Amino acid sequence: MSERVIKAALLGLGTVGTGVYKVLKNQEEEMTAKIGCKVEITKILVRNIEKAAAKLGDTALLTNQWEEIVNDPEIEIVIELIGGINPARDYILQALNAGKHVVSANKDLIAVHGHELLEAAHNNKVDFLFEAAVAGGIPIIRPLKQCLAGNHMTEVMGIVNGTTNFILTKMTQEGMEFKDALALATELGYAEADPTADIEGWMQDVKSQFWHLLPLIPV
Repeated sequence: MSERVIKAALLGLGTVGTGVYKVLKNQEEEMTAKIGCKVEITKILVRNIEKAAAKLGDTALLTNQWEEIVNDPEIEIVIELIGGINPARDYILQALNAGKHVVSANKDLIAVHGHELLEAAHNNKVDFLFEAAVAGGIPIIRPLKQCLAGNHMTEVMGIVNGTTNFILTKMTQEGMEFKDALALATELGYAEADPTADIEGWMQDVKSQFWHLLPLIPV
C-alpha cells in the first residue's frame, strides 16, 4: 500500500514560517510515523522570491502568485503565517471556500474575524485551526474543549503571550533593560513589526473573543 501524502502550502517565510518548514523537513520520518502520513510542502507564498530563496537555497517551491495555491486541487491544507488582517483574511476565506483546510497562527486576525472564518469553515465542511495563535502556542484549546469539558471555566490567567514571555524572561533572568529585550525580540522575529499590542497588554478584546469563540472551535 502506497504511503498517504498530504500536500500543503505555506503562506509566508518569515521567522515562524521558516521554522515550520524546517520542522516538517527535518522531522519528516518522525512526523510521518506519528500521524500516519507524509505532509509535503509543495508551494510557499512569499513577496520577494529572491530574498526567500536565500533561506531555502532554491526557488522551486516559491511563488508570489496566490492563485497558484488556491486553484491547485492537490493542495489540501493552507498554513497561514504571514500575520496581519489583510491579505491574510482574504487568503484564508478563499482557501476555505475552495475546500481547503487552514491552519493559522494569526492572533490579530482571529480576534477580529474569528467568527467569520469559523463560519466559513463550517459551511464548507473543512477545518480552521489556530492553536498556534493562542497562549504563545501552548496547546490550551484541546484541553479546555476535551480534558476540562466538565469544568465551568471562566478565566485563564498567566503570561500567555510569546513575545511578552521572552521579554520578561530576559529582564528577570539576565537583567536586560526593557528596550534592549524588545529590540532583541524584534531582531529574532519574535515580536511583531508593530509590537504595541504585545507590550501594552492589549488582551481584553482578544480574551473576550477567545471565550466567545471557544464553543465554536472543532476538536
